[in-house]
Amino acid sequence: MTDELKGNYDKAFENVIRLRIMSILMVNEQYDFNSFKELLEVTDGNLASHLRYLEKQEYIEVEKSFIGRKPLTNYKATALGRNAFQQHLEFLENLIHQNKA
Repeated sequence: MTDELKGNYDKAFENVIRLRIMSILMVNEQYDFNSFKELLEVTDGNLASHLRYLEKQEYIEVEKSFIGRKPLTNYKATALGRNAFQQHLEFLENLIHQNKA
């Protein structure tokens, strides 16, 4: 790779599920667990592990609440997460442009 390649490759977004989670959160202020599950067509456990990974990286934050007696878990991207994702996208765009023949 050359010095012309700008942005940062982030291993957190190597997985397509995490990439899609962040893509969703970049265009939505927040998103709830069940909506993620339905849109991404993944199991509860699979989704939960990817969300925990992004939370551990401090790329997303979790807000738990109740609607009546029903629990609701919402997620939103942090400033750090938004910046990291944007840098990752810039890296990928530059990589594509650099390799066009």
